[in-house]
Amino acid sequence: GGASAGGGAAASEGLGAPVKAGIAAGVVAVAAAAVALALVGNGSPVKKPEAKPPGTSPMVEAPQPQPTPTPTPTPSKKPAPQPPVVAPAPTPSPTPTPTPRPTSKPTPTPTPSPSPTPTRANPKPTPNPTPTTTPTPTPPPPPAPVVYQWNELKYDVTGDHTKPEMRLGESSWVWQRWGVSIAGQRYTHGVTVHGESSVTIDLNRSCSAYDALVGVDDLTPGLGRVSFSVYADGTRLWQSPLVKGGDPAIPVHVNLTGRKTIRLAVEPHTRFDAVALADWAESTFQCR
Repeated sequence: GGASAGGGAAASEGLGAPVKAGIAAGVVAVAAAAVALALVGNGSPVKKPEAKPPGTSPMVEAPQPQPTPTPTPTPSKKPAPQPPVVAPAPTPSPTPTPTPRPTSKPTPTPTPSPSPTPTRANPKPTPNPTPTTTPTPTPPPPPAPVVYQWNELKYDVTGDHTKPEMRLGESSWVWQRWGVSIAGQRYTHGVTVHGESSVTIDLNRSCSAYDALVGVDDLTPGLGRVSFSVYADGTRLWQSPLVKGGDPAIPVHVNLTGRKTIRLAVEPHTRFDAVALADWAESTFQCR
């Protein structure tokens, strides 16, 4: 019995923990069932278990199979995610170009003209101011020249030295006249001198020119032969050819720019020509 017990113990020790638990549970279940039957039995005495001959091991009921507990899964390392495999895009098949069918040209629908919108009376727009530009100053025109007639000039003892004047001490006899005649031609004004004469005139201002018509006066018809000369600041600027009575007047024009004095001289051809009358007709000075 000891060997059997030892063998059973050894066998029990050889079983796994789940089997031992199942056996124990079965024993408890059998005991519980026996007690229940005893309590609810039909009154018959409970039979005592028969004595087993020595040497025999007690009968052990086969344990009822118990559900095997589901082992708790051991967490395993998650595999590294693999990159998704991208399927190659399918090559699109060329779509045939449809042949356009002739279509009828649609008739354009006339767009109705918008009805005029009544406008309100708007205030007059303020005009933009015209930009003022500073005009370039135009230089003033030069003053018109002042014309002085020799027949109106005064001598230096009576003048104010603001316009041409004759020098009294350096001038011979002069006849300042209105109306002079040379070779039958009548002139409005002029100065008559002898066939031998010299008259010096101080200009007293900026003058530009001297003009005249020279010849022998008709008061001495057919007599006298003289020549005329114009000097400025001592330099002769003009001289006429020999002029005799009855010849037409000869024009004179002399530039006086920058000059201060002018001398008008008549020279006789012979001594007898000194008494002839010579004319400086229309004699004028242009000054500023």
